[in-house]
Amino acid sequence: MSSGPATSGPALPGADEGNDGPRPLIERIGLGAIALVVAILFGVLSLASLAGGELFLAVMAGIGALMTVWAGASTLRR
Repeated sequence: MSSGPATSGPALPGADEGNDGPRPLIERIGLGAIALVVAILFGVLSLASLAGGELFLAVMAGIGALMTVWAGASTLRR
């Protein structure tokens, strides 16, 4: 029996590579656009939940929309 973690499996490709720097601009714009679409979906869900009387779900979806916008903005800023 071994006292340490098992290391007999194959290593994942790229697992030992370092960070190569910031992402290219086109990739950041694409990720920001995806984040914007997801934030809009969260916002629609929040409004629909509020209209349906589900206050907790509306608040949680609104928070999800804000967090997604924040993540998208931080992706573009890097």
